[in-house]
Formats: sequence, structure tokens, C-alpha cells
Amino acid sequence: MWSGPPQPDQGLPPPCSTVPAPWKNIAPCKGHRESPGALVEACAGEEVQVKEGPATAPLDVSRLRSSSMEIREKGSEFLKEELHKAQKELKLKDEECERLSKVREQLEQELEELTASLFEEAHKMVREANMKQAASEKQLKEARGKIDMLQAEVTALKTLVITSTPASPNRELHPQLLSPTKAGPRKGHSRHKSTSSTLCPALCPAAGHTLTPDREGKEVDTTLFAEFQAWRESPTLDKTCPFLERVYREDVGPCLDFTMQELSTLVRAAVEDNTLTIEPVASQTLPTMKVAEVDCGSANTCALSGLARVCRHRIRLGDSETHYYISPSSRARITAVCNFFTYIRYIQQGLVRQDAEPMFWEVTRLRKEMSLAKLGFFPQEA
Repeated sequence: MWSGPPQPDQGLPPPCSTVPAPWKNIAPCKGHRESPGALVEACAGEEVQVKEGPATAPLDVSRLRSSSMEIREKGSEFLKEELHKAQKELKLKDEECERLSKVREQLEQELEELTASLFEEAHKMVREANMKQAASEKQLKEARGKIDMLQAEVTALKTLVITSTPASPNRELHPQLLSPTKAGPRKGHSRHKSTSSTLCPALCPAAGHTLTPDREGKEVDTTLFAEFQAWRESPTLDKTCPFLERVYREDVGPCLDFTMQELSTLVRAAVEDNTLTIEPVASQTLPTMKVAEVDCGSANTCALSGLARVCRHRIRLGDSETHYYISPSSRARITAVCNFFTYIRYIQQGLVRQDAEPMFWEVTRLRKEMSLAKLGFFPQEA
């Protein structure tokens, strides 16, 4: 039987939900979450506080506030540490970037220097190749000139050793057999033009030429022969030796002493160096030949003597492209000196294998040709 609503128990504490809360919930700080155990302890603390009554409520609030401040301070310290670490890492990355940038700049500089050096080396190689090519072409040109000169010398040497027999006499070795028109300045002279047959005394005994004093009245000069023998023991082209010094003073110098002194000096040097070239001038071009340079002369003026003469030959000195027209007399003087130098070069190179006396008489004959040429005697051209 219902007796009405139940009466509250007297002397019992009210339930927790009916007790007014003397404090408000404090939210945890950012970045910090309380564990479930902490919440249980907090609820237990609330129950204790409810049980203890209103007297302990201010103490709990201050405790909660202090714990909240500690949490905030710890969170702030944690964030500062993280920030410090991030700044430190950022600084390290900046330093690494700066180092890599320097390395890149260094590599770019080295690459530029390497490129420049490669281009310079390439240009140097090209320049050296061009210089070598030019030198090779020059040597080739000189070699061809020497070959032509040697061929001409061989031809002249063959002419020197042509035998003379009664059935086929050599008219060059016997001027008396020449016609009066071709004998020229040799008229009245019964001597042989040359003793070149002495180059082969064993091959041409029928020539009848002897080098000892004979009916021609030849006699060896002891002083000249002694100088020649001293030179023959050690052949050289040095002008200071007594033999060549005498030949230069008595024959070569006067024979190449032309009116045009400057050109004469050049011609003498070219003859000594064996770099002089004599070329014939085509007869059909003689009337119309014109040369702008005064020093080179013309086909009607000798560049060495300066006289008006018909010039059928011209000379070229070394590798120069300039030509100088010369008269027959000037050509004979130059040719006589060239023949002398050619023969002593043969002796120096060991191409002439004879005794000292035949060599001496051949040298004497060549000196005689130079003496005649410098006096104006020269063979008439056909």
C-alpha cells in the first residue's frame, strides 16, 4: 500500500549530482591531453571534495591552476626546443647550400678555364701545323731546286769526261779544230781550252794530255802547289785558308767586281752559298720584255754592268722571285766562278779521285777561265 513519496533520509549526504559545483572545469592546455587515469583521479578528487565539503573547494582550485601553469610551461619549453632544433637544422642547410654554391662556382670557373685552354691549344696546334706545312713546302721547293742544279752539274761533269779520239775528236778540247768564226778570241792561241780530260786519265790515254811540263810550256808553281796540297789534305770552304784566300783575292773578287756594287755583293754571296740560278730568256720575248724595277734592268740593259747590252739570260738569287737580266760577258764571269766552286766542292765531297797534280792543273785551268772572263773574253753564243 502506497504511503506517499519517500522522504529524504536525514543525516545522509546528498548525491554527487545534486551538490552544486563550487569550481568550473579547466580545459587542458593545447598540445597536452590528460590520460584516462588522470580523469579518474580528477573524478575521485571531486568526490572527495564533495565529501569534504565546501571548506576544501578553494584549495582544489588553486592546485588545479598551478598544475595548468606547469603544463603550459612544459609545453612552452617543448615548443622552444623544437623551434631551436628547427632553426639549427635550417642554419645547417643554409651552410650546406652556401658550400654547394661555392663548389658550383668553382666548377664553372674551372670549366671556363679548361674551355679557354682547349681553344688556345687547338689554335696553337693549327698554327704549328701551318708553320710546318709552310716549312715543308719551302724545303720541297729547295730540294727541287737542288735536284735541278745537281742534274745540271752531272750533265756538266759528263761533258767534262767525254773522251776525244782521232776518229771522233772533241772540238772543245781542240780549239784549233773550230772554224775561224767560232774560234773568237782563241784565234792565234794553240793551247787547249781545258785540261778537263785529266778527270779520267786512265780512260782516255789517246787524248795525249800530260800534266807534267811539256811542249806547251806548263810548269807547276811550287808555292801555289804547296798551298793547294795543304788545302787538299783537309778540304774546306773557309776563306781564311791560304789557298782559298789567294783565289778569292786574285780571281773570285775581281771576277765578280761589277759596276753595281750592291748587286755584286749579293751575287757573290749567292755563288758562295750555291743558291744562284741562271735562266735563259726566250728570244721571242726579248723585244717586248718590260720590267718595272730599275734595279732589275731590262732585256736591253745589264743589271750588273749597267751597260746597254742584249741580255739573253737572267739570274735569280736564292728563293727570291726577282730576276736580273745580265749580258753575255757578265754571265761568263759568273759561270767561271761557279765552275770553280763546283769543282772544289766535288773535291771536298770526295767525288774527284786523282792525284794532287791533276787536281792542281784543273784548279789552275778554272782560275785561268776566271781571269779571261774578268778581262772580257767569253765564248760566242750560237
